[in-house]
Amino acid sequence: MASGPEVILVHGLWFGPWAMGRLARKLQAGGFTVRRFAYASTSGQIDAHARELAGFARRATSQQVHFVGHSLGGLVTLHMLNEISDLPPGRVVLMGSPLDGSIVARRSSRIPGGAKLLGRVQEALEQGYGRLPPGRETGMIAGTRSIGLGSLVGGAGKPGDGTVAVAETRTPGLKDHLLLSVNHTGMLYSSEVARQVACFLRTGSFDWPAAC
Repeated sequence: MASGPEVILVHGLWFGPWAMGRLARKLQAGGFTVRRFAYASTSGQIDAHARELAGFARRATSQQVHFVGHSLGGLVTLHMLNEISDLPPGRVVLMGSPLDGSIVARRSSRIPGGAKLLGRVQEALEQGYGRLPPGRETGMIAGTRSIGLGSLVGGAGKPGDGTVAVAETRTPGLKDHLLLSVNHTGMLYSSEVARQVACFLRTGSFDWPAAC
């Protein structure tokens, strides 16, 4: 096994591993080995995505394996980690994941064509998933810049990142919860978000410059 920590990045709805490219490069520059998981977000149910992620994760060669999931990708990650226990230890960072369910998803499903756009993960997004994996410190980065999809369906709730409300990103047991002035998509390209992700993966807390 490789001795350095590995990070698996899991993209969100309608995106692909390309969307995690900038974050991957930032983490690689910080000494992490990074792999990006690809899945067809709308064409399968969340349990199927979680099984695919489990197979991908089991190919890790490091003694420490972290996960970073954006939006739906965070829900996929939590489902997977609650189902299997044979992976190396590590931490989890969630970015704008609707743990308490997404009002935007619920509203989108009621407009013409909305259910088709959400595909087979509609129910998962509407309900959320707040069960954190045992034995893995989990942190959440939530955005407060309200520019995004939510404005098209009556709002996502404020404060929020334009797609997911801050209140939807909370669940009991989170090790740390950080608010940053980014929107839902913008957090993927933010240097500060990348710095904070790396900080949590190393220390189990956000925004501790002396430790990061």
